[in-house]
Amino acid sequence: MKAYEMPLRVSEEGKLELPEELLRRLQPDQIVRVIVLISEPADAEEQASWSRLTAEQFLTGYSEADAVYDHI
Repeated sequence: MKAYEMPLRVSEEGKLELPEELLRRLQPDQIVRVIVLISEPADAEEQASWSRLTAEQFLTGYSEADAVYDHI
């Protein structure tokens, strides 16, 4: 089984617009499995929180003695 991941646009009619490249790979009457992942605002907020935490934890280990590497 092959998997393809790509962002798709939902048309005004509420249909997913598949790229021509993918359509050429599909056979008529072929059964396919589709997984739809939808970003939610909470996901963006959670990702931002994780990014802040990562930066904070990274900088916690920084020491003035490490400043010598800033000029290399």
